[in-house]
Amino acid sequence: MNTSWRARWQEGRIGFHLQHPHPALTRYWPELNVAPDTKVLVPLCGKSLDMRWLADVGHPVLGIELAPEAIDQFLAEREVAVARYTQAGFEVSRQGSVELWCGDFFHLHIQQAAEIGAFYDRASLIALPPATRERYAFHLAQLVPPAAKGLLVSLEHVDNGAGPPYSVPAIEIERLFAANFQVTLLERGEPDERGCRESVWTLERRGPRQ
Repeated sequence: MNTSWRARWQEGRIGFHLQHPHPALTRYWPELNVAPDTKVLVPLCGKSLDMRWLADVGHPVLGIELAPEAIDQFLAEREVAVARYTQAGFEVSRQGSVELWCGDFFHLHIQQAAEIGAFYDRASLIALPPATRERYAFHLAQLVPPAAKGLLVSLEHVDNGAGPPYSVPAIEIERLFAANFQVTLLERGEPDERGCRESVWTLERRGPRQ
């Protein structure tokens, strides 16, 4: 998966990238009532403008991305100073209130995520093959504290098309996350011209007795 993901960025095959914040983020994030100073984790963040939007509404952002090309492109979009340093095997670039950690999401430890209080996944779960998704859901649950809220944007291929981005049906989202999160479906869209139908979910980390 690592090699294919890097190849997509190196070859410019990033049709998943949007030139604007995702409409589901701007529509539903305010409903989560996440405090403005809460740090938001964005796994497999690419160069998503969703991180700019989150920062602009007051959130520190911690994005994790495997491809340095994506990070470099994100940083180049604004003429703002960048601080760079190394943190436990990650190459970190900080621009304003956005931190981009270059490395493997699965190598991020709970100690490094101590300040995380919310999360946003628009292109992470759907970038992972089936065998990796359960590991992802479990790792995310370990990184965020009880009561942490997140927004998940998933998709389904109505014509059984291949990925990535992969098709993740509603029943799989329930299976992956329900043990550790309260899972709520907010919206299921209509199929687009590619035969993909997005769905939007809120996830709230359960406490130890829930």
